[in-house]
Amino acid sequence: QVQVVESGGGLVQAGGSLRLSCAASGIIFKINVMGWYRQAPGKQRELVASITSDDSTNYADFVKGRFTVSRDNAKNTVYLQMNSLKPEDTAVYYCNANVHLESVGPAWGFWGQGTQVTVSS
Repeated sequence: QVQVVESGGGLVQAGGSLRLSCAASGIIFKINVMGWYRQAPGKQRELVASITSDDSTNYADFVKGRFTVSRDNAKNTVYLQMNSLKPEDTAVYYCNANVHLESVGPAWGFWGQGTQVTVSS
């Protein structure tokens, strides 16, 4: 029904930058919140940043001032600009889209497959 695909991960040195993209496609009436999460080895998945359809944003404390989330509603796409990266930012980054499939009814959460971000010291 809905596909969520992340891109833009890679290997970067500490202090560097990366920009992640996430595009949702398929049967979509409206996307509410789009969010970025991350999961490091041996740790639980945690919220990094999220953005609503009217551009209200929320950030985890550990990325405030370094990461910026934005979205293009016309393209059903969300971005995560990551600056001043640290080795502890190394993780698989996942995108989640909270989607209404039709004008009535609930919204459903859809996950992407994840993209690896590795920050070397």
